[in-house]
Amino acid sequence: MFWRSVVGKLWFTILLLVTLVLFILTILLLQFFENYHVVDAENRLTKTAAKISTIVQETDDEKLGLSIARELADQASVVIVQDKDFYWHSTHPDKENKKAISAIVKQNDQLNQVVEKGKVIREKMYMTTKKDTSDEPLMFVVGVPLMKDNKPTGGVYLYQSLSEIEEPAQYTTKFILLAAGIAIILTTIFAFFLSTRITAPLRKMRQAAFEVTKGNFDTKVPILTHDEIGELAIAFNQMGRQLKFNLNALNQEKEQLSSILSSMADGVITFSRDGSILITNPPAEHFLQTWYYEQDVNNQQVPELPANVVHLFQTVVETETERSAELKIQGKTWVILMSPLYNQTKIRGAVAVLRDMSEERKLDKSRKDFIANVSHELRTPISMLQGYSEAIIDDIASTDEEKKEIAQVIYDESLRMGRLVNELLDLARMEAGHVQLHLESVAMVEFTERVLRKFQGLAKEKHIKLSLNGKVEDEFEAMIDSDRMEQVLTNLIDNAIRHTDDYGEVKLHLDKSQSEIHLSVQDTGAGIPKEDLPFVFERFYKADKARTRGKSGTGLGLAIAKNIVEAHQGIIAVESELNEGTTFFIKLPK
Repeated sequence: MFWRSVVGKLWFTILLLVTLVLFILTILLLQFFENYHVVDAENRLTKTAAKISTIVQETDDEKLGLSIARELADQASVVIVQDKDFYWHSTHPDKENKKAISAIVKQNDQLNQVVEKGKVIREKMYMTTKKDTSDEPLMFVVGVPLMKDNKPTGGVYLYQSLSEIEEPAQYTTKFILLAAGIAIILTTIFAFFLSTRITAPLRKMRQAAFEVTKGNFDTKVPILTHDEIGELAIAFNQMGRQLKFNLNALNQEKEQLSSILSSMADGVITFSRDGSILITNPPAEHFLQTWYYEQDVNNQQVPELPANVVHLFQTVVETETERSAELKIQGKTWVILMSPLYNQTKIRGAVAVLRDMSEERKLDKSRKDFIANVSHELRTPISMLQGYSEAIIDDIASTDEEKKEIAQVIYDESLRMGRLVNELLDLARMEAGHVQLHLESVAMVEFTERVLRKFQGLAKEKHIKLSLNGKVEDEFEAMIDSDRMEQVLTNLIDNAIRHTDDYGEVKLHLDKSQSEIHLSVQDTGAGIPKEDLPFVFERFYKADKARTRGKSGTGLGLAIAKNIVEAHQGIIAVESELNEGTTFFIKLPK
C-alpha cells in the first residue's frame, strides 16, 4: 500500500504540515485584510465627512456646497442636517426622500447624537424606516457634527453600502486562496520529489535486506550520498559481511558437531526443558527404533521414550545433577548417562549419552563363566590326583596291581589336565590371531578317507555305521591346512560317535561347487535342544547341564573348530532336532 510506505508517509506529513501552515496563514491574512478595508473605509469616510462639514460651515451657497459634497463623497451618500431642520441629500434631492432620511436621523438615537451632542459616530445600520430590512443593504454610517461657536448646529452624515466596502476584500480573499492553492500544489510536487529522493536509498536497502534474509549475504547497497543514509548503507554492507562470516563459522561448527555426533559409537539425545527430543545421532536413533519395535510397531500410543528415561530426565532437571541408569531393550543392555544443560544460570534441558553395553556384559559373563568352567573342569582331575596320591602315600594299595591301577588313574587325569590346558592355549592363540595356517593343495577325497579310518575301530565297538558320501568318485583338491582341518573333522566325528547310541549311523558328506567345498558331519544321535543351538560354539558350553562324565568332553572342541574354519575364511553351522540327530555344515573356499 502506498500510504503504508515511507514515501507516502513522508509525502503526507510534509503536505499536511505545509497545508496546516498555509491554512492558518490564510485565515490570519483574510482577517487582517477584511479589518484593514473596513478600517480604511471608516477613516476615509470620517475624513470626507469632516471636510464636507468644514465646507458647509464656510459656504453659504447650498448648491455649491452640495456639489462639492457630492464630489468629495464620491460613491458614498451624503446627508447634511443644518439647524436641525434643514437637510441636504446628495442622492435623494426629492422632498419625499429628504423627509424619509430626516425621519431616520431624528428617530435613530445614535445618529441624533451628532446633532444633539456634537459626537462623531461610526455605525453599521439600515438606512430605512421599514421593519422588514431583508431587502435593504447594510450601510456603514459616519456622522460628523457642524459646529458654530463650539456648539453643534447640525451634522454631516456619509453612508455607504457595506458590500461596496468589502468588495476589495473579496478580491484579496480570492488572491490569497489562489496563492495558497498554488503553494499546496507546488508543495505536493516538491514533497513527493523530496520523499522519493530520500527514500530511494531506503528502498534499495529494503530490497537488499530481503536478499540477505534469503541467504544472499554478498548483496551490497550502493552508497549514493555521504549523509546519514550513506552511513547507514556503509553500516548495512558491513553488517552483511559480518553476518556471512558468523554464519559460515556457525555452519562449520554445526558440521563439525554433526560429524562428531554421527561418528560417535555412543548414542546422544538432547532434550528441551519440557522433555521433547531436539537432537539425536544414528546410535540414538537405533535405540529409539529398538524401543518402538519392542513396544509394538502398530501401536499408535507408544510413548516417545521408556519410562526409565523419562524418570531419569525429570530427576536430572529437578536435582540439577548428573544421573545414570541401566535398562534392557530387545535383549541389549543400555547404560544412560544424563547431564543437565544450562542457559547461563537456568536449565534449558538435558543431554543423554547412551552406550550399548551388551558386549561388555556378555564379556563379563563369559569371563565369569570361563573361570567357573575352568575351575569345574580342573577340580575333578585335581581331586582325583590328590586322592589317589594320598592313597599311595598312606600305603592303601597293598598289591602291585592296585598301585598300577592308581598310577594309571593319576596318569589319565594328568593327560586330561594337559589336554584342557593345551586346548585353552590353542583357543587363546586362535582368538588373538596368532595362529598361522600352512595352506597346501590337499586331495579332499583321500584326506576325508584318512580321517574316517581313524574312527573305524571306535565305530565298530559301538556298532555304528561310519561312511563317506558325496562326490567321492571325483578327485579334487583344495588349499587348506590339513592338520588344522583334520583337527576339526576329528572333533566333529568324535562328538557324533560319542553322542550316537549303538547301531546308529554317522555320515561324512563331501561335495563341491564352483568356488566352495562343502563338508558335513551327520549323525542319528540324541540331538541338541533348540534353545542350546546358538551357544554350541561357545567355550565350555555343554548341553548336558549336569556336566556328567562319560560323553561330555572339555567343551572347547567346537570353539576351536569354529576358529579354525573362520581362519580358512569359511563358515561352520549346525542343525539339530532333539532325538533325531545333528548335522554340522562346513563351507570352505577353494
